[in-house]
Amino acid sequence: MADQKDEVDLKHAKKELIVAVRECRDRGLVQTAKWLTEQAAALKPLEPGEFPAFPSDTPDFLQEYDAYNVARSYYDVREYDRASHVLRDCTSQKAYFLCMYARYMGGEKRRGDAMADSLGPLKAGQDQCGWLRTLREELQQKETDLDGYGLYLYGVVLRRLGLQQEAITALLSAINKEPLHWGAWLELAMLINDKANLVALSLPNHWMKQFFLAHCYLELQMNEDALTQLQGLADKGFSLSTWVKAQTANAYHNMRQVEPAVDLLKQLHAEDPYRLDNMDTLSNLLYVKEMRAELSHLAHSVCQVDKFRVETCCVIGNYYSLRGQHEKAVLYFQRALKLNPNYLSAWTLMGHEYMEMKNTSAAIQAYRHAIEVNRRDYRAWYGLGQTYEILKMPFYCLYYYRQAHQLRPNDSRMLMALGECYEKLDRILEAIKCYWRAYSVVDQEGMALVKLAKLHELIKEDQQAAAFYTAFVQQSEMMGTVDVEEQCQAYRYLANHYLKHKDLDQATFYARRCCDFASTREEGKSLLQQISGLRSSQGDDSSLSQSIAEGRPAVTPVTATPTSSVPPMNLTFTS
Repeated sequence: MADQKDEVDLKHAKKELIVAVRECRDRGLVQTAKWLTEQAAALKPLEPGEFPAFPSDTPDFLQEYDAYNVARSYYDVREYDRASHVLRDCTSQKAYFLCMYARYMGGEKRRGDAMADSLGPLKAGQDQCGWLRTLREELQQKETDLDGYGLYLYGVVLRRLGLQQEAITALLSAINKEPLHWGAWLELAMLINDKANLVALSLPNHWMKQFFLAHCYLELQMNEDALTQLQGLADKGFSLSTWVKAQTANAYHNMRQVEPAVDLLKQLHAEDPYRLDNMDTLSNLLYVKEMRAELSHLAHSVCQVDKFRVETCCVIGNYYSLRGQHEKAVLYFQRALKLNPNYLSAWTLMGHEYMEMKNTSAAIQAYRHAIEVNRRDYRAWYGLGQTYEILKMPFYCLYYYRQAHQLRPNDSRMLMALGECYEKLDRILEAIKCYWRAYSVVDQEGMALVKLAKLHELIKEDQQAAAFYTAFVQQSEMMGTVDVEEQCQAYRYLANHYLKHKDLDQATFYARRCCDFASTREEGKSLLQQISGLRSSQGDDSSLSQSIAEGRPAVTPVTATPTSSVPPMNLTFTS
């Protein structure tokens, strides 16, 4: 049960949303207006007499209304420079914002066109000079007079120029003045690197803060906290919100719980088959599950809705990738990037496709673009690590895997990759630490135990190696999905280990298991002969079949209980 202070007055929230939608539309903030209308639609309708009164327009704005009206029509048809030119002498808050925002959008459009033409690497600072600096200087001169929307734009420009602390200050001021402006919250979230940064923020005590926290928790891979926050929003009245449902699916996706994520996204698609938001995520999940028929159906469905949306291009790209047509997949991811050069998923997925095509230089370029868009994208860091591993550059791949691990401390894939890097660098103890951590967070591939066993065997810690090999074969027999070659090698080691220590019962058991595999059959037979000879020399009359019939002897288990959540490792990195 939420605390009373966290409860949301739904009727008041609905009124605030209705007013905020109009304010954002007047300023050309269409994506924020869209998000706000969806949240408003998720709440109970107001009675006719309950609708809020809209704020009156100021006298200075009314004097500039004709210029504003013309400029707004130009803005709506993406004639941004023309709109800005019409408003160049306007001073009212609303008209001035539209003038500056149109200039910003015009610059973004030109930058996007330049990127789309090449899809190559940008030179340092190429998209952050000239027009952005000019905008910053002009907005800085009027900073004390700017309203919440003007401060938002100022914060956006500062963030793009790499002035993070100044951007945070501006965006916090914007949010405190206009807490309903979702776009400002999103911009602020892009500047939050960890939980400590998030806790340190002085946020307004407004119900929108709860949406912001849910979004930040997802971005920071704090998925359990995100689910708790999203469930809280649903319990407080936003259970019908498509955003809440979609973000819940994203949390399950991050946690690799594919089935509930797919179910939620399919539900959203069934409720509104023309909704393309998050369909790229659904296609990623269908790809992972290799559900080719469902992915084909989704691709045809979204293509009929709008074949020029980035989500559509991503879905079709995933479809071709699943069919092994990687060149076609790349073409669709490139098409998505021509529509939106900041579309993160396309950069990352295109990197994966280039990896499949063995084009490592193009893969590196794509992954680096993804990191430029969002440094919290662990998939891009992990992809870079894999690429440099192929190039046999272990120090580079170690750096990138460590970045991925910091973002996903409880993901065994990152820990296994780190362990393999340390192993190649002969840093055995650090490799052991990584593999042990991977096992502790529930190793999804089931290979951490055999890696641990081999390393302990390498450093002559025979008892530890035997314990890990034993745990590995028990796990592999239960899972039935582990590498058979590794399994038979484990049986061979255990048979030899127990024979060396004169434990003939266990040696017999594992030698017989060696005989089940072609690669170790001859050695297994040889071991059984040695065991038989030892039994004879010791005067042991018990038969081999009786020994086996008694079942596997008890062994010392690995003394650890895997947990689903551990803190990130503090590994030293030296070149």
